[in-house]
Amino acid sequence: MERRRQERVRRILMLSLLSVTALIILAAAVVLVRTLFFDEPVDPRTVRTPEGVEVDLLTPNPYSRPQTPLTEIRGIVVHYVANPCSTARENRNYFEGLKNQSGDNATSASSHFVVGLEGEIVQCIPIYEIAYASNERNADTISIECCHPDESGKFYDSTYDSLVGLCAYYCKEFGLKPKDVIRHYDVTGKICPKYFVDDPDAWKQFRKDIKKAMKQIE
Repeated sequence: MERRRQERVRRILMLSLLSVTALIILAAAVVLVRTLFFDEPVDPRTVRTPEGVEVDLLTPNPYSRPQTPLTEIRGIVVHYVANPCSTARENRNYFEGLKNQSGDNATSASSHFVVGLEGEIVQCIPIYEIAYASNERNADTISIECCHPDESGKFYDSTYDSLVGLCAYYCKEFGLKPKDVIRHYDVTGKICPKYFVDDPDAWKQFRKDIKKAMKQIE
């Protein structure tokens, strides 16, 4: 009887040990899968603004800076201002002026960044808040408006180079790929940015230039 009882106890202990071991192995497997395939999103609040960007945030208001949290960034949307020869500062000030609206016909518009004709970059909205630029993609993207000298919408090289660098920086910071940089056109069908919609090959080259720039970032 005693021997049988001891044997039962051993079996119970062995089964308990096997169960605990199986749970440990399962937990380790879950952690491994999450690490390999489901990276935790980067908190936008932890990402610094790149050097050379002039930070001039809009005044909080319902029409251009609602201060709605942007907690996860899955892409970058490129726009053009559609106002030839206007500067980054002028476009930033346009967004700022929207705070003074009233009535039923109010306009909501803004962008995280505006890249100017000379390549200067003005930040209007923190990247951890949404901007009113990309419709349903406002909730998970950074928006960048670009100035241009004429109706064609083609950017000066100075604007282009700054845009490439800015996109490459945030792609690296958020683990994005060049394919995650899209046009406003890709969201809504709006002809924006016009030159990159009119010339798909130029858009392909732009993404290639982002990829090249990403390789140069440590």
